This record gives sequence, structure tokens and C-alpha cells, in this order.
Amino acid sequence: MSHLEDLRRKIESRQAHAGVVGLGYVGLPLAVELAHAGFCVTGIDVQASKVDAINQGESYVQDVPTDVLKPLVKAGKIRATTDFTAVTQLDTVNICVPTPLRKTKDPDMSFIVNSCQEIAKHFHPGILVILESTTYPGTTDELMLPMFEQSGLKVGKDFFLCFSPERVDPGNPKFQTKNIPKVVGGITPTCTEVGAAFYRQALETVVPVGSTSVAEMVKLLENTFRMINIGLVNEIALMCDRMGINVWEVIDAAATKPFGFMPFYPGPGLGGHCIPIDPFYLSWKTKQAGIEARFIDLAGYINGQMPHFVVDKIQNALNDHSKPLKGSKVHVLGVAYKRDIDDVRESPALDVIHLLGRRGARVTYSDPYVSQINADGIEMKAIDPASIVEEADCVVIITDHRAFDYAGIVEKARLIVDTRNALKGFTASTVVRL
Repeated sequence: MSHLEDLRRKIESRQAHAGVVGLGYVGLPLAVELAHAGFCVTGIDVQASKVDAINQGESYVQDVPTDVLKPLVKAGKIRATTDFTAVTQLDTVNICVPTPLRKTKDPDMSFIVNSCQEIAKHFHPGILVILESTTYPGTTDELMLPMFEQSGLKVGKDFFLCFSPERVDPGNPKFQTKNIPKVVGGITPTCTEVGAAFYRQALETVVPVGSTSVAEMVKLLENTFRMINIGLVNEIALMCDRMGINVWEVIDAAATKPFGFMPFYPGPGLGGHCIPIDPFYLSWKTKQAGIEARFIDLAGYINGQMPHFVVDKIQNALNDHSKPLKGSKVHVLGVAYKRDIDDVRESPALDVIHLLGRRGARVTYSDPYVSQINADGIEMKAIDPASIVEEADCVVIITDHRAFDYAGIVEKARLIVDTRNALKGFTASTVVRL
């Protein structure tokens, strides 16, 4: 029996031993879905604390409740380790490690490279490896394939290599790992076929594409589309502010058009693991080909200026109330990068807090999902908004969590700057909108 036939048999019978490298917000939900489908899953992560938590059945990922994870661990369907020698027993390996940008906005591929080097040490015939980490087009073919070919095995015959972009949207109650369509592209048509067959065992919809580069480009297009449109609407917000026009009313009215328009909304800046970062992978790659990504660079600049605009808005609002920003008590509502999650990665709230501090404001914050901040040089603990809103000189809504008592905040706060239109419908004179 060929390696292809053996692997296909194991996948279709759910007897394949699946591995997931990187047990964060992408890897852990994937491991859970694979386990639900009947696979035995081994998670590999370099952080011992994550491994220990999983082996105790305790989840640290918001989208994976502990009461979902614990029975799978207890049944032996999921286990975790820091030891890459586990690869010798795996039939499939999904790589779900971070791919951040350096300060120079070029890709930091160290997590992918380190993972592949460890996997290569224990490489064996019949293995399927799928990269899910967002990266630039060509990564799988140009970076990963040569590392695995050093084993002497032939891709598409002895081992199988694919790319499948993660599309996780933390906190989304409607779309999660199982029902988000899964794009997959392989180095060879056979690789694509095997990768698609694997995902079909656990996920509702699989979308095969012609190559790893196409699959890599799909994710960058999706997030570049969002980043540029958010940049556009942020620029419209700046224009409307200068002209005294309510940008939120403009967008709501434009959204009544049943064709040719899709509403995007302004805000205090971009945050999260994807939209502020992914387009710059594409920008970096195209520069290698002598092409300027002008839309990406311009949108990145506009979005990057929004925290500065918010702080100017706060300062002007305080001035209108005869108060200087320096020395004023400014309370920030919400520091997660989006509504109803606990993730502060790239959150614009951190930039706003930094900028307020530089201008001499006395800053506090509340967030029902983030009890403390220890990032980007900021060390703060959350405060109950009921104890601070009334005495603050200005309350700033950065993240519009549903848990906040907005009616109570409007009633008690002296001044509110709302960057998310969370107070839509409130007409209090103390509310200043973006």
C-alpha cells in the first residue's frame, strides 16, 4: 500500500493521529473540532503553562469553554506536550503558530521556522503537514518545502504539504472553526486532495484551491479588503468631523442601498491578530517584486492616526468644558481590541492610554473581560466603572462591550467621548461622538 493510500485510509476512518502545533486561539479550537470528529489529537506548544492547563482540561481560550475541553481530555481524545518527538507518532500536523511583524513591518518567520525545524527532526513517510499561520505568498513552497525535502522524501508521494488560512473570528457566536469555510491548497494536486479530505472529516465546508500560494493570498486579500475599507471610512470620519457632519448617520443611510455598498464603521484604530498585521505581509512581499502597495500603506497610515485623533477629540472636549487634559481624570471603557472578547493584541486602547499619559492625563480603565493590562509598557488593573465614572472628568468608550451599563454611564458621567457609537439613541449634551 502506498503512503497516499495508507494516509487516506487512516483519515477517512478517523484513525489518523492528528497533531496541532501552537495551542492558541487558532490551534486549540481546531484540536477540539478534530477530537469531536473522532481523531486522537496531540497538541504541541512550547509554553508549559498551556500544556499543563490542557492536560488538566482547563481552557484559556474564550471560544473553547472548559466544559467542552475537559470531557475530550478525560476521554483521551486530546493531550498536550512540549516535546516534538511526538511527531514520530503523528499522521497529520497543523502548524498554528504566531506570525507577528517586526517593528520594521517585515515578517517575523521565526515561529514557523522553529516549528518546521523541530518537525523535520522527526519527519517520516506518510505525514501530512498543513500550515495555518498567516504569512506571505510563497512561504509554504519557498521556506517550508526545502526544509522537509532534506529528509529525502518526495512531496506528493512520500509526504504531503498544504497551506490553509485560519479564519478564526474570536467571540463570533455565529461563525466558528467548524462552520467557517476552510480554504486549502497543496504543493501538488495530490497534497490538496489529501488536505481537503482531512478537513472534511471535521469541518462543514472545504474549498480546495490550485496551489499553496493561492491559499496564502486568500487570507491576505480578505484582511487587506477590510483594512483598506476601514481606512476609507476612518478618513470619511475625519472629514465629517471637520465639516460638522454625523458620520454614523451618513453610514446608516448609505447602508440602505441594496446593492453596491457595504457598511464599514470608523473607530479609534485597528486591533487584533489579523487586520493591523496581515496586509503588511502582502506589502512586504510585493516590494520584493518591485511593486508598491500604495493602498495598503495609505490605509495603514490613516488607521494608525486614529488614536491620535481620539486623544485630540478628548482634549478638545475637555477644553469645551474649561478643563485642560493635563491633570484630568480620564477613564477608558474597554481595552480589548473588539467587543465582548478578552484579547488586547494590537488594541488601539493601548495607544490611546499611552498618548493620554504623555499629555499628562490621569488614566484609569474598566473592562469586564480584561482584569489587568501588562503589555506595551502599560501595567494597570481594571476598576469597577460604577466607582469611577461619576468622578472622572472624561469617560472614553474605546470598546463597546455589551456588559457596560450605558444608560447609567450617560446619567452619571460629566463628559463622554464615544468612539464606537455605543450611545446611539442617547441625546445627552455630555456625549461627544467620533
